[in-house]
Amino acid sequence: MEFHKTRRLPPYVFEQVNRLKAKARAAGADIIDLGMGNPDLPTPKHIVEKLTETVQDPRSHRYSASKGIKGLRKAQAAYYGRRFGVKLDPETQVVATLGSKEGFANMAQAITAPGDVVLVPNPSYPIHAFGFLMAGAAVRHVPAEPTVEFFHALERAVVHSVPKPTALILCYPSNPTAYVADLEFYKDVIAFARKHEVFVLSDLAYSEIYFDGPPPPSVLQVPGAMDIAVEFTSLSKTYSMPGWRMGFAVGNERLIAALARVKSYLDYGAFTPIQVAASAALNGPDECIEETRQIYKKRRDVLVESFANAGFEVPAPRASMFAWAPIPEKFRHLKSLEFSKLLIEKADVAVAPGIGFGEYGDDYVRIALVENEQRIRQAARNIRRFLESADETLHNVIPMGARL
Repeated sequence: MEFHKTRRLPPYVFEQVNRLKAKARAAGADIIDLGMGNPDLPTPKHIVEKLTETVQDPRSHRYSASKGIKGLRKAQAAYYGRRFGVKLDPETQVVATLGSKEGFANMAQAITAPGDVVLVPNPSYPIHAFGFLMAGAAVRHVPAEPTVEFFHALERAVVHSVPKPTALILCYPSNPTAYVADLEFYKDVIAFARKHEVFVLSDLAYSEIYFDGPPPPSVLQVPGAMDIAVEFTSLSKTYSMPGWRMGFAVGNERLIAALARVKSYLDYGAFTPIQVAASAALNGPDECIEETRQIYKKRRDVLVESFANAGFEVPAPRASMFAWAPIPEKFRHLKSLEFSKLLIEKADVAVAPGIGFGEYGDDYVRIALVENEQRIRQAARNIRRFLESADETLHNVIPMGARL
């Protein structure tokens, strides 16, 4: 028998793809992995050097501070001041987290009562929904795209949800869809949330990975947002530090205090040398951020062009390290999990099935920009061979003819 909380979680669809990927590699296949959003770029040298320096001090090996060392919280507050013009009190409005994912999950534990209703975009990053499901909440979905329909869905949710929604989750630039939101959108969100007394939890993990248009804004730039909103950021993508597990929650003092209190019972914070190195990242030069951004942009351009030439049209994302690609029409009836399996088996390419981000993602796959340009072009060549031969090689496996 499953335990109560694990019963609320669906099968982890990504694990099915991972198993097939591992089996193919064990058989000698060269799988080009564009599935997991796991940055492949090295952490900038000055950050690694600060870690190496600090770890030599035995005093840094002791328990750290759950909410983050003071210097790190001050560095994050300074970053928000420079980047967004948002003033934060590092004592009361900043908490360091073990990545933004942990921050979301523990915020859910901190503020959720059994039966609470939380509004979550669909499709969206899994922790946005499942963090609250594990905490006992009910999830009501709203569209992921920041359009007028988003607000129509919010209005319907307030009218028809019992009890009234407690919190609204945002994620722009979005994982997985790469949608971006502007400040006018955030102004409307904050006006709605203040009117209906709904907390806003914003995931801004991809704030520095943008290509076209202005830099993504923070919801906390909106006047009055600090009364109801908390924003989560991460160093994973900005500084290529995914395994370091360093993120932040900033914003409303009451929500930050609740998160800090829960965390104080659960962890002693990240290893102190990691926190010191993270401070060096935030206080250090920005050239490494721009370099990373340009690498992802070049990869995006190569992906869009080479996949289009292969017969797989991929819309160019304006931001994030992902492309959200409609499954080619001929294969759309298979849905995203089976199509993702086919790409591993027939093209030696791994992508993330859209169903893993919600049922409204099942006509898409997410493609991560985590391989170099040469490997992306190789993936396109593999996919082209697969698509060109599909009618002959798959006619006894799946019903292709009726879909032509």
